Order: sequence, then structure tokens, then C-alpha cells
Amino acid sequence: MNTTVMSPLTVTPLDFIPDFKNATLVPFNETACENWKEIHHLVFHVANICFAVGLVIPTTLNLHMILLRGLLTIGCALFIIWATLYRCALDIMIWNSVFLVVNLLHFIYLVYKRRPIKIEKELSSLYKRMFEPLHVPPELFQRLTGQFCNIQTLKTGQAYAAEDKTSVDDRLSVLLKGKMKVSYRGHFLHNIYPCAFIDSPEFRSTQMNRGEKFQVTIIADDNCKFLCWSRERLTYFLESEPFLYEIFKYLIGKDITNKLYSLNDPTLNDKTSKKIDRQPSLCSQLSVMQMRNSIASTSDSEDGLQMFLRGTSSASSLRNNQQEFYNAYGVSRLQHDVFC
Repeated sequence: MNTTVMSPLTVTPLDFIPDFKNATLVPFNETACENWKEIHHLVFHVANICFAVGLVIPTTLNLHMILLRGLLTIGCALFIIWATLYRCALDIMIWNSVFLVVNLLHFIYLVYKRRPIKIEKELSSLYKRMFEPLHVPPELFQRLTGQFCNIQTLKTGQAYAAEDKTSVDDRLSVLLKGKMKVSYRGHFLHNIYPCAFIDSPEFRSTQMNRGEKFQVTIIADDNCKFLCWSRERLTYFLESEPFLYEIFKYLIGKDITNKLYSLNDPTLNDKTSKKIDRQPSLCSQLSVMQMRNSIASTSDSEDGLQMFLRGTSSASSLRNNQQEFYNAYGVSRLQHDVFC
């Protein structure tokens, strides 16, 4: 019996040229689209419209991510409805359920971050006057005032600090309500009004030197309420928040400048101090505590103190008498010149 074996390999002559003109197209598989199926349900198209709108929202829009996640969540929910009611496709329903949960969680988190921050009524004036103009976010201010600090009160006549007795290392405070007066050896120096630091000169001067005492007496002239930070914990917190650290440097420097005005014009009232507070700072930084210490060490006589208290509030006269002021009381410039 003769058998013929067909080899799967065929040899093509070198001079063979295929005839493409008479070639016929053959489908790659049996599932090639010969006839289009009917259009899907309206729910399917609305879901895709949600996806498309979410993806074309400009990123410059303030609520861009919230809108994107919201539309993706709606689109996934519509896909689940379409796959369940009109296609009976279990796999499509399961995948879109997963996507729905992920986008819904993101949406809830973004909305939570955008919630309005409620600042305590007692601290609202402090935020609006000192921190809001410097673009400190409410949530950052809430973190600053919600930890390692408390609100304390003093009745009229009670002392916040006593000369040569109270340590300056423990706290930093801002007056919220009332008025305090600062004196040295019984002589009035200046007042402290709401939204002003109580011990900013001491805070600035003792950052490198610990264990010092107040050289002035600070007494409540009215029923006072003040916000008090633990100095050690505040310093640690500011080290982890560079933006807030720079804000504090600016606010304390500005507060010290206002106290310089007050030292040269003891009659400066709250209205005038607010007006000065809005003006550009005369100097970068000034240690009033060093000024106070210098007065304490070099002006034991009553004449020297009275000469200091009679200083004028005008910047021009301060410049004219600046050298005499230094020579008389030995006040040094710690970091920058006193006058710009």
C-alpha cells in the first residue's frame, strides 16, 4: 500500500510574487464584529458622561478633586445599576462596587478636610487680628491653640510676674481681655492691651539664656484673661512647623516694636496701639528686656529713670536722641539696629 505523507512545510520559489488584488479578507476569529449590537441602556451612557465630565474638570478649580471624586462615585453607582438590572453581569457589578467604595471614601475625606473650622469665641478676635492677616489657615491656628496651652484669668491687682522673682522660662502668653500695666521699681512703664504678647521681650531675650527672672512687674489693671503656652512645648511645636515659626518671629518682633513705642509714650492707649500695629515695623527686632535690664543695672538713681520715661513717641526725635539714649543707659542692639 502506498501512502502519501503531506508535509506541513512548503517551499516558496524565490521568484514567486503574491497576488494581493485577488486576495480575500478572512476574519481573525469567529467573534469579529460582523453586525453591531443594539445600543446599551441610557443608564450606561449617563455613567460614562459622569466619567467624562469628571476627567475634563480643570485642575485650577478650587473644588477640582471633590467634584472629580463625586462624579466618579456617581458613575460607578450607575454602572452597578446597569450591570445588575440590564446586563446581569456579575463581574462588572463587582468591579464597579470596588471602585465605588474607593471613590466614596476619598470623597468623604476631601469633604471632611474642607469643613469649616470653628474657632473658639474667646480666640476669634486673636485669630482675626494677628494670624488671619498673615494667611495662617484656621486649622493650623486650631492646632496651635488646641495643644499645650490653656486660658487663664487674673483679677484686678493680681500679678502676672514680679521683679526678680518670677522665672521667664515657663510660659509665653497673649492677652485676650482686659489691660495690664508694666512697672519697674514702682514706676509705670507701659500698658499691655488685648491681642498683644505679655512677655514677648523676655521670650526673645531668653531663648539662648535660661534661668533668668523678670526685671519688671506685670499687674492686671482690669479683670484679665490670657492665653498661656508652655514655652518648652511651644518651641518644640514651632520647630516642626517652619511656616508658623516664621509667623511667630514676625509677631513677636512687631510686638516688641509696639512696646518700644509704649516705653517712650506711657500714655499710648489701645486705639493708638492698634493704629501703630497696622503700620510697617520700625525695626526688625529689639530686646526690650535688655533695655529693661540695662535700666535696672545702670539707672539706680531716680533722675535716670525719669529721663528715660520722658522720651518722646516721635520716630524723628528718637533718631536724634538715639546715641544719647545708648550712652546714658547702655542699651545694646542685640541682633539688628533699633531704627530702620
